[in-house]
Amino acid sequence: MVSSMIALGLTVATLVLFTGIGVWVSRGRVDSVEDLISARGSTGERRTTATLVASVMGVWVLFSAPEAGAGFGIAAVVGYAIGEAVPMLVYAKLGPRIRRLIPHGHSLTEYAHARYGTAMYAFVLLVSALYMFIFLAAELTGIAGALSLVAGVPQWQTALLVGGFVLLYTSYGGLRASIATDAVQAVIVLPLLLLAFVGALVALGGPSAALDGITTANPGLLDLGALAGLQFGLALAFAILGAELINQTWWQRIYASDSEETVTRSFRNAALTNGLVVFVTAFFGIIAVGNADVITDVTSSNYNADVAFFVLLQDAFPEWLVLAAVLLALLLVMSSIDTLFNALSSLVTADLARLLSSPSDRRLAFGSRTLTVVVALAAIYVSLRAQSVLRLFFFADLLGAAVAFPLVYGLYSARITGLGALASSLTGLAFGLAYFPDLRGVTTALPLVGSILPSADPLYLTSFGGAFFVSAVASLIAARLSNTAFDLSRLSREIRLLDDSRAEKQTSD
Repeated sequence: MVSSMIALGLTVATLVLFTGIGVWVSRGRVDSVEDLISARGSTGERRTTATLVASVMGVWVLFSAPEAGAGFGIAAVVGYAIGEAVPMLVYAKLGPRIRRLIPHGHSLTEYAHARYGTAMYAFVLLVSALYMFIFLAAELTGIAGALSLVAGVPQWQTALLVGGFVLLYTSYGGLRASIATDAVQAVIVLPLLLLAFVGALVALGGPSAALDGITTANPGLLDLGALAGLQFGLALAFAILGAELINQTWWQRIYASDSEETVTRSFRNAALTNGLVVFVTAFFGIIAVGNADVITDVTSSNYNADVAFFVLLQDAFPEWLVLAAVLLALLLVMSSIDTLFNALSSLVTADLARLLSSPSDRRLAFGSRTLTVVVALAAIYVSLRAQSVLRLFFFADLLGAAVAFPLVYGLYSARITGLGALASSLTGLAFGLAYFPDLRGVTTALPLVGSILPSADPLYLTSFGGAFFVSAVASLIAARLSNTAFDLSRLSREIRLLDDSRAEKQTSD
């Protein structure tokens, strides 16, 4: 085990370095709440690509991706990689349309309010905020658990240090600080990941020795046609697509890019990079099964596939490589939680100008920073108290799979209404919950309904895929039956820059 003092010292040094970068880059450049939450038109293709890669690559890639590989093999690895790439390709097409229809926008919730009204807005706000908060708490839980496992660092120390330092530069510099640190983190993370992968193979005696260990332990893991792996991989693709379409992170970066062409190229670049990163980290899980004491039986009290990467780390890696992996995990978690702090804050701040009576720029900025602090403290608390928060991820993904298509469809169809979108989302959610295994005790206890529910799908494909397709079909039907037509040009008139919104209110007063 690596010395806790060395691991803690490396953690503090890294946090101080990136806090300094975030504060220095944003100093004197955040003059308004617009700068704080949107950094509009400030990033070119390279920096946008870097922030897209860094923002999605949280410490989860060292937990859930290897777990998928360890449990379901190469088919799930390929499915997971494709699933992570698809949302970026969708945004390569969706992003320019968002910029054209809502040139002065800030958040997906202000779009939901303008397009669909209060009820759908409230539902989208709840689902998006819940997903991102769970993601944030899980990131802090993951890094705290990782340092505790490999170096014996108390979890509360890690959570407070990481959450506190990242809060310093994100509350000060907003999105500009996040994008700047993301760019540096991406440049470091990708070589570190490659170093960890190559180092693992060398430590295990080379690629042939690593593969021999896999074929001896479980040759089925290398079967690309394994049905269970294909089903689970496809389920993950639906889950990730739904979740990312309700993630405020990407809406912010669509507006931070300097042109539509930058948006398209950057998301395409990120699709390829993110897919490769997830493939490599998921493959770690397969290597771990063949070369470390990894238990993949979910019914076993010794189940540890969810930390397969770190089990391999302890069993096979020399100390210098363990330290490299600790730094990798720390950079991954920093790059995602600063993004989530900003995204959660901007999700609400953009609506304050509409809800409050002529708020000053200073008041909006104060509200944004205060909300960032509250979110950070709450996430740190949850990460320390609810160590099973990672298990909530799939429920949040289910919510995203149900609401994603109805939400985005309103950018293309003039006939879908707020009631139709909400009903479609709830219909898809109900279908997904009927097959969802994780809340089985709750759903089967429902009066009248519980006794007639179908068997749960342990591979989640029916749940996630069903929620997405049922809500999509319901949306198409709702639009077909609608007698009204929404003027999509209203979006550009109703959603304005925050300065413009306040000026209009003051003029009308």
